[in-house]
Amino acid sequence: MDTMMFPEGFVWGAATSAYQIEGAVHEGGRGESIWDRFSHTPGKTRDGHTGDVACDHYHRYKEDVALMADLGLKAYRFSVAWPRILPGGRGAVNQQGLDFYRRLVDELLARGITPYATLYHWDLPVALEDAGGWPARATAEAFAEYAGVVAAALGDRVKHWITINEPWCVSFLSHQIGEHAPGRQDWPAAIAASHHALLAHGLGMQAIRAAAPGAQVSVALNFTAAVPASESPADRDAARHYDGHFNRWFLDPLAGHGYPADMLADYGEAGYMPDWGAIVQPGDLATIAAPADFFAFNYYTREVVAAGQRPWQYRAVRLDTPRTEMGWEIYPEGLYNILLRLHSHYRMRPIYITENGVSYLHPVSEDGHVHDQDRIEFLRLHLAACQRAIAAGVPLAGYFQWSLMDNFEWAHGYHQRFGIVHVDFDTQRRTPKDSFGWYREVIAR
Repeated sequence: MDTMMFPEGFVWGAATSAYQIEGAVHEGGRGESIWDRFSHTPGKTRDGHTGDVACDHYHRYKEDVALMADLGLKAYRFSVAWPRILPGGRGAVNQQGLDFYRRLVDELLARGITPYATLYHWDLPVALEDAGGWPARATAEAFAEYAGVVAAALGDRVKHWITINEPWCVSFLSHQIGEHAPGRQDWPAAIAASHHALLAHGLGMQAIRAAAPGAQVSVALNFTAAVPASESPADRDAARHYDGHFNRWFLDPLAGHGYPADMLADYGEAGYMPDWGAIVQPGDLATIAAPADFFAFNYYTREVVAAGQRPWQYRAVRLDTPRTEMGWEIYPEGLYNILLRLHSHYRMRPIYITENGVSYLHPVSEDGHVHDQDRIEFLRLHLAACQRAIAAGVPLAGYFQWSLMDNFEWAHGYHQRFGIVHVDFDTQRRTPKDSFGWYREVIAR
């Protein structure tokens, strides 16, 4: 890190999400979310783990903010739990929920940490799911109502907002693959959900700006770099489709280019499309493409892809390369390439990396420390990619490490650890890892 230079004012942050850390799912007037229902359904999460307690952040937030201050964080990205604010999804506001986030934000500001609030990190109120969920347009409209309520309550303190976290996961991972709540496996529903998640961003951005003038608003996409397994036309076309499905399907409408024509053709040929003319209504694309104040994205890995049995299909090729506990390839060059692409092709500015991190299962050693040198090396390589991109002219303005602490890792339960703070989930004891000290030094210098 001695040779790396970052711009003055570069934002050094860390990130979490509500269901993964808060716990207290039956306290403070909180309603039920789709993840409460999903995690309590047998077979949906590893060992039946749930977020009922998680890191107990709801009760221990002051301790956690003290850790952030010790780390020297300049910014903290957290998410607001929709069912804490509107337990029924719409209508009656739960004041206890708003008060919790007011206390959290006040604690951050008192420690000199800038709050970045994400409004949706996958915990949809079950009342909205039962009424149709993300495949229904009404959910996007309900999100705008929710966004306005939270922005009106916190907008005097919170100036940076992210509407939807990872629309690909909201739609395809949750409604086509079924790995995440609500666990559906329905291509037309997933494609409909993808449009409504983007529409929710656009409507939510309008609501935030109306309730909190001067707010800075964006959406956070997740990108996976796509690399063809060979230079054969079939493998290159598979990589095109993969990139279209994971990246361009969301990025192009946000950039004002509309949905990619090649992906509309691929989905149509496969028989996956819903009644697209009824779903995309006049004005929707303009709402989605309204200029955001910054651009946010999350990056973890790449995928090497080869041709499948049909033109719109692909298959992943696993190379003999270093991987994380999640099985994801370590590929910092993908982060560099995406940053260049966002700048050169899409003209996004300023850009924030709102998640980047790695899962390694290091225990607390006999000396009382957690020695995670491999996590340090992962972060060093990815920050080096960031610095190279900045030197190449990319307007990268901030980096949020994922995650501040070990937490409930969705369908993996408590079997994956992304944190730079170790959490003993039996005692709730927090132990900063060696990577915590390394990142603190990076921020300080």
